[in-house]
Amino acid sequence: MILPVLEESMMKRALKTGRISVKMYDLRDYTDNKHKKIDARPYGGGPGMVLQAEPILRAHKKAKGRKKKTITVLLSPRGEQWTSGQAQMIQNSYTDVILICGHYEGIDKRVENILNPLKISIGPFVVTGGELPALMIIDSVARFVPGVLGNEASLEESRVSTDEFFTRPEVLRWNRKTYGVPEVLLSGNHKDIEAWRSEHL
Repeated sequence: MILPVLEESMMKRALKTGRISVKMYDLRDYTDNKHKKIDARPYGGGPGMVLQAEPILRAHKKAKGRKKKTITVLLSPRGEQWTSGQAQMIQNSYTDVILICGHYEGIDKRVENILNPLKISIGPFVVTGGELPALMIIDSVARFVPGVLGNEASLEESRVSTDEFFTRPEVLRWNRKTYGVPEVLLSGNHKDIEAWRSEHL
């Protein structure tokens, strides 16, 4: 699930140029179970399966190695809401991020007790696994790595930005109606343009 997304667009260029690097750890490679089983039924009963602690802890140990400035993030629908501020903080403060992707009913609580990770949710909703949230965190952190966006002015967080954009043609005709561009954007007056953008955040 991870690789096809990273092999496109800006993430592909960022990986190719060495601006970022991403490595995946398959939990099945870190179990001593001969069937490569990494989940089991929860104690106390319940409808789903739970990821076992040991494969995650072993994979985490391998991923961390001797790295010093590492942060561990556990993706969870019960975590703290992810923000651009957190993405920027991580990029500025750490060299490596270890993302633990949940699945099934969840993860053995002892993983959290042992690793004390930053527990993160990407939104007030639940998805089937942590892979898509992990991709969103990779993308949002990578944006703050110098050179990934190509143009540092592209960082919305560092400028007045709006979701109201216009481009050519200046006059759009569609379904017998005409749609123009706000005059201020054609004026060349940067002060007025910035004021207009501030009013349309």
